[in-house]
Amino acid sequence: MTDTLTPRAGLQVATELARFVEDRALPGTGIAAANFWQGLADLYARFAPENAALLHVRDTLQARIDDWHRGGGSPDEYRSFLRDIGYLVPEPAPFTIAPGAVDDEVARLAGPQLVVPILNARFLLNAANARWGSLYDALYGTDALPGTTAGPGYDAARGAQVIAWARDFLDRAVPLASGSWHDWRGGTPELADPSHMVGRADDHLLLRHHGLHIELVIDRAHPIGRDDPAGLADVILESALTTICDLEDSVAAVDAQDKVAAYANWLGLMRGDLQDTFEKNGRTVTRRLNDDRQYVAPDGTSFALPGRALLFVRNVGHLMTTPAIRLPDGAEAPEGILDAALTSLIAIHDLDHGGARINSRAGAIYIVKPKMHGPDEAAFTNRLFDAVEDMLGLARHTIKVGVMDEERRTSANLAACIHAVRDRIVFINTGFLDRTGDEIHTAMQAGAMVRKADMKNAAWIRAYEDRNVQIGLACGLSGRAQIGKGMWAAPDRMRDMLDQKIAHPQSGATTAWVPSPTAATLHATHYHLVDVAARQAARAAEPVAPLADLLTIPLAAGHDWSAEEIAAELDNNAQGILGYVVRWIDQGVGCSKVPDIHDIGLMEDRATLRISSQHLANWLRHGVATPAQVDAAFARMAAKVDAQNAADPAYRPLTRDSAAMQAARALVFEGEAQPNGYTEPLLHRFRRIVKNV
Repeated sequence: MTDTLTPRAGLQVATELARFVEDRALPGTGIAAANFWQGLADLYARFAPENAALLHVRDTLQARIDDWHRGGGSPDEYRSFLRDIGYLVPEPAPFTIAPGAVDDEVARLAGPQLVVPILNARFLLNAANARWGSLYDALYGTDALPGTTAGPGYDAARGAQVIAWARDFLDRAVPLASGSWHDWRGGTPELADPSHMVGRADDHLLLRHHGLHIELVIDRAHPIGRDDPAGLADVILESALTTICDLEDSVAAVDAQDKVAAYANWLGLMRGDLQDTFEKNGRTVTRRLNDDRQYVAPDGTSFALPGRALLFVRNVGHLMTTPAIRLPDGAEAPEGILDAALTSLIAIHDLDHGGARINSRAGAIYIVKPKMHGPDEAAFTNRLFDAVEDMLGLARHTIKVGVMDEERRTSANLAACIHAVRDRIVFINTGFLDRTGDEIHTAMQAGAMVRKADMKNAAWIRAYEDRNVQIGLACGLSGRAQIGKGMWAAPDRMRDMLDQKIAHPQSGATTAWVPSPTAATLHATHYHLVDVAARQAARAAEPVAPLADLLTIPLAAGHDWSAEEIAAELDNNAQGILGYVVRWIDQGVGCSKVPDIHDIGLMEDRATLRISSQHLANWLRHGVATPAQVDAAFARMAAKVDAQNAADPAYRPLTRDSAAMQAARALVFEGEAQPNGYTEPLLHRFRRIVKNV
């Protein structure tokens, strides 16, 4: 149903949102309701017109680029043209970022990062509590090791595999002064580097390597420990150092009801009292945030380590508006401005509560800002955050910003974007799928693109990944902020992840995204095996990868794909689109493990949808496929997606007239005209239809 509205300081605010702010978010902050609403109204009066102007610049630049591609020209002429129209800006003079007080998890340490949809309290709690994870469980219950568990109950042969792998890992990460961990029989181990032993908790031993902790669980009464010569029952790794609580690509939040649910979960995290009760294996389970972990140092002093990942919140980008707020002229308000004000207001509860479950010990609020196009939009975010700090009575640069390097104009001007937020930036991160979606859309008129699977071998991708690290290091992010890499999207393929994702710390990145707490624990082993600080020192001397490579468009020049190859590509894209969209539109699920065309579960969100829909739109534009062929692929894949979801009682089959099918077709057939190829406008439109029926 349409949100009822309540007047506040000249704005029309959804009643549900107004009640949440006044009854739950504001109490305890010292900010009066009237002052908050007037402050929000002032934010909109100041920033909404500028927000709209920046979006107009995007459209103008895209139109000019479209015209240029229709006329053609050489790569050198293309770069000159991009400079002439202001798409490329001059490089700033050398500088070093200075974000002020930043938590060690962000500034100094290297380790995994989780991204979790903020609308699911259970997932949020799991992700926040993923700071520590059982290596034994992660190895035993996944395909990280060859073979599978045999029969019900404990498989001793599998357990022996796990223990052997874990001891090999200890030999590499924290070797003994002599011999192997395989031969350790208990007691205090004599380490090759005694400084690695940093504490105890009862009989448990706490080690530290590359800044990350390893807890050896000694318990001779445990079913595993009683059969172990050393009594070693488990190896606990410090895993997800940071977690991004996502209001953006992984959620379906289209109205005030959804936004309030999201903000309420963020409030529970910031107050430390979020909990969720659910049924599991026939019993009721209540999950809460973990407390800090207590230890005694070798000198007898007590100390604590955080029990939870440090939490970021990802706001939405500049594009979307929300019906939760109506401006004085009746228009929907820019959603990103509301997110900035509300998530920062809520985070005051963490800054002020002084309880047992503090998020930021440095007194910072961490906001990831996605989908910014170039330095002017980054500068806009910086000014907006300045104004939010003033509105809420926060010291300047309390609000830190993470910049998603996922749009073409940002990656082409990355140093200038970092410079625009240099006093609050704590994070840059590549996003292959969104970046590819923007690559296709920006060069939509240039020609047909290579097949989707071939994108990862394109010259621009190599330059993109290298420049992200090289420019980040040149701007002084080492020791001050995170340099991040993208998601491992296959949560059931942990063996492949262990083999491949070590490339991220080897690249000099201090963090990389993982899809689950289990994946975080396994990926944490990479940060013991790679000295990221040393890799950064080595890479800092490299020249930055050429801009010319970054701007090389991945065109399929002279392609001669067979009819079978074209049909396979259409089916692959259509299946991915339908599998994701049907859950988004019908059930409001913004991120989930969606079976691909080969029935392999992949974590899908709007970024994966963007590349698939833009790829089909591009092939339609250049005649590689016809509308009839695309519709035939949708029809074939609808049957497959229906079969893949047959066990879901909430699933509604795809038909030609279903909202989900209409949304999927619109994403492709209207894809060329969608702003920057984004999927949000169409998804929101059809989801609201379903919710209001």
